[in-house]
Amino acid sequence: MRVSTEWLSDYISLEGVAPQDLAERITRAGIEIDIVENRNQGVTKVVVGYVTSKEKHPDADKLNICKVDAGLEEELQIVCGAKNVDAGQKVPVALVGAKLPGGLEIKKAKLRGALSQGMICSAKELGLNDKLLPKELQEGILVLPAELEVGTPIEQVLGLNDHVLELDLTPNRSDALSMIGAAYEVSAILSRDITLPVPQAELNESGSAAADHISVQVDAPELCTHYSARYISGVTIKPSPLWMQNRLMAAGIRPINNIVDITNYVMLEYGQPLHAFDADQLAGGHIVVRKATEGETMITLDDQERKLKDTMLLITDGVKPVAIAGVMGGQNSEVKSDTANILLESAKFDGTTVRKTSRELGLRSESSLRFEKNVDPGSVIPALNRAASLISAYAGGNVHPGIVESTSGSNEERVIALSVSKVNNYLGTSLSAEEIHAIFDRLHFSYETAQENELHVTVPTRRGDITRDVDLIEEVARLYGYDHIPTTVIEGPTTPGSLTKPQVIRRALRGLLSNGGYQEMISYSFVNPERSTQFSALTAGSKSVKLAMPMSEELSVLRTSALPQMLEAAQYNRNRKQESLALFEIGSVFYTEEETLTKQPKEIPVLSLLLSGNRIEKQWNITAEKVDFFDLKGAVESIFAYLGLEGRISYAANQPKDYHPGRSASIYLKVSDEEQLLVGTLGQVHPELQLAYDLGDTYIAELSLEALYDGALPPLVYRELPRFPAVSRDIAVVVEQSVEAGVLMASIRESAGDLLQSVQVFDIYTGEKVGEGKKSIALALTYRHKDHTLTEEEITAVHTKVLTDLSDKTGAELRK
Repeated sequence: MRVSTEWLSDYISLEGVAPQDLAERITRAGIEIDIVENRNQGVTKVVVGYVTSKEKHPDADKLNICKVDAGLEEELQIVCGAKNVDAGQKVPVALVGAKLPGGLEIKKAKLRGALSQGMICSAKELGLNDKLLPKELQEGILVLPAELEVGTPIEQVLGLNDHVLELDLTPNRSDALSMIGAAYEVSAILSRDITLPVPQAELNESGSAAADHISVQVDAPELCTHYSARYISGVTIKPSPLWMQNRLMAAGIRPINNIVDITNYVMLEYGQPLHAFDADQLAGGHIVVRKATEGETMITLDDQERKLKDTMLLITDGVKPVAIAGVMGGQNSEVKSDTANILLESAKFDGTTVRKTSRELGLRSESSLRFEKNVDPGSVIPALNRAASLISAYAGGNVHPGIVESTSGSNEERVIALSVSKVNNYLGTSLSAEEIHAIFDRLHFSYETAQENELHVTVPTRRGDITRDVDLIEEVARLYGYDHIPTTVIEGPTTPGSLTKPQVIRRALRGLLSNGGYQEMISYSFVNPERSTQFSALTAGSKSVKLAMPMSEELSVLRTSALPQMLEAAQYNRNRKQESLALFEIGSVFYTEEETLTKQPKEIPVLSLLLSGNRIEKQWNITAEKVDFFDLKGAVESIFAYLGLEGRISYAANQPKDYHPGRSASIYLKVSDEEQLLVGTLGQVHPELQLAYDLGDTYIAELSLEALYDGALPPLVYRELPRFPAVSRDIAVVVEQSVEAGVLMASIRESAGDLLQSVQVFDIYTGEKVGEGKKSIALALTYRHKDHTLTEEEITAVHTKVLTDLSDKTGAELRK
């Protein structure tokens, strides 16, 4: 919102307050001022002149020699090249010694031998934005109204003795989208009286009743709670007065004609958008407010044909649409040079509907900006009357008695109870009731004292942002002055900030994997419905969640696994010759048990891994080595070891969904002696799926972090370095092909007890030497006692027990 200080001074005295100081005080009170613009860009010694004669320059076809009366003792001779200069015009004349924007100084000069004693100026040369001028004044010199007095300083004529404050308003302060709203704010800040126009007192009505000429019908009362109209006959379309044009241009609006300018002027003054229809173009003078029909079209004032939707609100005459409510009028009812009778509209349209309409049509206007923010509903009638009185004064219109309107609902002022003690408790102040009363007086909020320390404050309709007592407390705070509120020391217990356990684990995993050569990726939580069921072992039996308003059909379902997106990333990189990948993602997957979603879907955090390509790249002295299942399993095991869970993890060789049938496993966490919990899957991607993604051998894993949080990251326990030597024993046992190495290792750990320091598989052999359906597994066992060196008898005893238990539990035989 651009606020002219010259216009503002109509309502409130700004004497003794410089524009910069005023901007500072408004900013301190809560409304930031972005710019303070001086409308005078450096113009001095420019006056209104009268061109008494014009003759062609004898030595230049494009130059004219003009005689100009500038209010001096003698007429000036000025050489001018403007095409539109002519005798009998009032024009801005820069005298000798004058200065213009850009540092130009006017001096006596000879142009092709002819003396020039000044300069006749265009609007641009005076520093005006010529795009804001009426079209007829945008080219050539600036032609001024004939009634101006010769010799008047141009600063007075064009309103250059003015500063414009640009208010950066937050969405809740729609009250300041008007000059009167800004005046109320400045009145409260400066604690000065405010004088407002009284539209009804200025209005002279005559002739037949307005209802004899026009009628109003609202078919969508929920979208238009108040529609009012006046009928004004016998108007004369001409330029608006110069003072009005100056104020409109200061606000950034281009003057058009007196009727349109008045509606814009009152909109800026009251914040209430208005629209003037050519009443003779309305069928029967009738107005019908209704919703548009799907696909209906109309041509707006900008000569564009608009295709409408059935959610949009239209103003029609019962036959054709004549305006898009709150956004823009129609070309078929606009005020033109031959317009004689006016239907003047002032209404309260639903802000949400106007905003959606404006956005869908790509059409924003000063009107829609105000309706979107739900401007003061109490200004509908005052603004209508104010505009009618100005049209009567500056367009010669006859305002017919009465307002034709349709209303639904009410616009009652809100009454809020506020206690003095609550104000002081919130602000940490010790304000008295009288001081708080004074602040509400400055705000022009009426109030009653309900009891000793309580007020009932009546909030004007213009302040729709104030709905609760805390909003009133904010008003007290900003007008009392934020810098006057005392600082207090924080009391009570303080809690240092920290990360939650899940946050610590996620950060730790990111560091572990990043340092281990993996790269983190982040992907959408939305996937293609066809891929939403892939790799869904962790959410098996559940249903995917469909989005109500997806970005596209390709991203219309919440993912149940992050692995499909990792494969897409691998495919993307492979297509760009990046085949060796080590990726991880920490994110969430989603699922529901319901057929039709009625409650929040379940969300679980997961860690997903992908390996593909080579672990070692080919070099001149090194052969390339491809990654395999055990590279991925090693990474997973390092994660469990880092989280302190390795003793509780087991692997079951099986075929999780979409994994390779012989190179995959499910991962279980032991939660009790009787219960194991599925916490993840790992393995190679199924060959058919690899082919579908055009990938080589690719290995993936997905872990449910939620299942790991409780038991992860136990306190570190430090042990002293061993003082006694270890003893190693290697064994090779023959077992059935179906017996897993993990089963053998678990049996060894249980049998050896605390004396076993480690057990590791170092060889697996299958072939004729061990028999059909058999395999040989070689294991290295390390024994150590923390208090003494193990004797041969101790080692033999425990080792014999290990071999016996292996035979009893798994049928293992020592390989000979």
